[in-house]
Amino acid sequence: MTDRTVARWAGWRSVVAILVGVAVLVAGGVWLESATDRASMVDEAPKTAAAQRSGAEGSQVEAEDSAARELPGVRDCGMGEPVQEPTIITLDCSTSGRVASGIRWDAYTEDGANGSGVVQVSGGASGAAAKSFQAKLRLYGPKEVDGSVAFTALEVVYTGATPSGEHREVLPIA
Repeated sequence: MTDRTVARWAGWRSVVAILVGVAVLVAGGVWLESATDRASMVDEAPKTAAAQRSGAEGSQVEAEDSAARELPGVRDCGMGEPVQEPTIITLDCSTSGRVASGIRWDAYTEDGANGSGVVQVSGGASGAAAKSFQAKLRLYGPKEVDGSVAFTALEVVYTGATPSGEHREVLPIA
């Protein structure tokens, strides 16, 4: 017998073991990536009107324009003080399952407001990922509510896919 001087090619068992190892590493990487996505969801989670107000108070200049005080605001789920030009509005107050967020207002006047944002629909208790839908938003119907002027209705017009099949919906928000 002679000694083999050239290394023998890997057998089929070795190839399968290598493929399984690579698959485990890829699956672990995907799992870790989704874990960081879940952790960042806390930062993107909807905030209450009180949190929006406290964030806005820290960035405002001490001297407010008197015209800005007269503009109607939005009461989150019909509670609390109205917030002017909110960046987040809860659309489904019973479950907080739908939230308009990342709102940018193109016009915000005493008669109404127009803007755009993303409607986030939570995946529920099953742990499914939240889905996002681009939408145009319109606030209207300002009325005095509990001593403050607030918008009473919100029109949501989806610009692409919709969460419920309806392209347009009108929600009471006072």
